[in-house]
Amino acid sequence: MAQRSLKNLGTLRRTAALVAPAAMAVLVVAGCSPQEEPTDVPGTQPSVVTGDPAPMDVGAVGDPSEGGEATAALLTPSGETAGVASFDTVEGSVVISVTAENLAPGFHGMHIHAVGKCEPNSVAPSGGAPGDFLSAGGHLQVEGNNTHPASGDLVSIYINDEGQGETVTTSDNFDIEQLIETAIVIHEKPDNFGNIPTRYAPAPDEETLMTGDGGKRIACGVIEKS
Repeated sequence: MAQRSLKNLGTLRRTAALVAPAAMAVLVVAGCSPQEEPTDVPGTQPSVVTGDPAPMDVGAVGDPSEGGEATAALLTPSGETAGVASFDTVEGSVVISVTAENLAPGFHGMHIHAVGKCEPNSVAPSGGAPGDFLSAGGHLQVEGNNTHPASGDLVSIYINDEGQGETVTTSDNFDIEQLIETAIVIHEKPDNFGNIPTRYAPAPDEETLMTGDGGKRIACGVIEKS
């Protein structure tokens, strides 16, 4: 009798050992989020947004070293090379890739300006006192837009301690043809994007809305068709 009990106990232990992994597998499948198809393929990882395709790797698009649909060679007011920019159309948006050099460390505002002229110590098309790259005019506004943010507003670019920086961004505020014979400009200060909290002022003033308080223009490049 005791011997039969020992045999039964051994059988129960073996059965439990087989059932446990199967139960664990059920728990894993049950843990999948809705709409997500479980898989047993090794190394499979769910997409960030269930049901959506993986996001486009814009970092591989429009590499300035390879050129693009349009390009710009950036220069400082003294004529020193300040980097390159390229522009490509991807899924209805323009991908802007900028590699900068020989600039002061920190964040710098960056915009598309309306006029394709990068002249140091020049006067703005509307007149006034001379300054570096004022010939590029104000921020680009495509037809139908005259409000803030401007069509040509872009992200700021960060420059490291070695004076170098790189950024890739996208915009659907313009197309490639609207960029030809405009200019890409980098400013000495960050762009605040008119983001002035009401605890400091009732609203951003006209100068802030127009320039983002980015300060002087430290690099400029005319955008030309490749």
